[in-house]
Amino acid sequence: MKRLDHYWYSQNPVAWLLLPLSWLFCVVAILRRQLYRIGILRQHSLPVPVIVIGNISVGGTGKTPLIIALSQLLARQGFKAGVISRGYGSNISGVHKVSADDDAAVCGDEPLLIKIRTGLPVVIGSDRVAAAEYLLDHYDCDVLLSDDGMQHYRMQRDVEIAVVDSTRMHGNGFCIPAGPLREPVGRLQQVDMVVFHGDDTEAYHFILKIDQCKDLASGIEKPLTAFEGIKVHAVAGIGHPQRFFSQLKARGIEIIEHPFPDHHIYSATDFEFDDGLAVLMTEKDAVKCVGLELENAWSVRANASLSSKLKEDIISLVPGK
Repeated sequence: MKRLDHYWYSQNPVAWLLLPLSWLFCVVAILRRQLYRIGILRQHSLPVPVIVIGNISVGGTGKTPLIIALSQLLARQGFKAGVISRGYGSNISGVHKVSADDDAAVCGDEPLLIKIRTGLPVVIGSDRVAAAEYLLDHYDCDVLLSDDGMQHYRMQRDVEIAVVDSTRMHGNGFCIPAGPLREPVGRLQQVDMVVFHGDDTEAYHFILKIDQCKDLASGIEKPLTAFEGIKVHAVAGIGHPQRFFSQLKARGIEIIEHPFPDHHIYSATDFEFDDGLAVLMTEKDAVKCVGLELENAWSVRANASLSSKLKEDIISLVPGK
């Protein structure tokens, strides 16, 4: 049976059938936002600036590498940043301080990757206000980055950044369940920045670059060029696996594609290929596979290259700078 999201990127009978539920979802989303805006539902303010990086659609748009790049940019400007996240896929109740040696099944793959790549304090919790307050109580932070927090309106924010996948855009334009949208497209007119992943013609954009990879077992690193002209297994359990596969192909690597659902929890049986070929996977997948004792399995590092306009304007938007 096809997954529902298979129908989200075209006009088709299944999507049309679900339109009444989609309209209801849109109405509820708009009403909920308005209740916070007029004060019927209470927002909580924090003593430091809050930058929300999110999107209006379900599925991967590249938020995690963007958060990593923005945190590094803020550090170069003298900020002491912390990160809060829902921790999708975690089994934690309350709040949890993420450590680099955490199990991704405990804290979620994206928060763990952000912690490993940045070294910043990262706190997860279904209640982002509680997560933020915990972070501020335990760390000396002067700015917070909220991962995927656009629809968490209980927490006030100073800057909203919406990330859009320039390949898939807004799918068929319908809200859940007929399409991929969490809020109507018009919501993008109310954010501070719409940042496009992959479209370098837009003023605010970033491009993902893959150049290095690391062996999961030994930690040895080597350039991705070492795999050019070689057949490998490519594994991706992200929102848009084809993006990773296309990047590898563009680097001259012959791949056997193995797409998995976003946030997939891996087991050793997922890698029973029995042909001796190397396995290349995204960093997000790799943090969930470090305990599987895989041989010849490599994590491909992705770095977000930000447009100059994006780097300039994000700093100017942060209060106090």
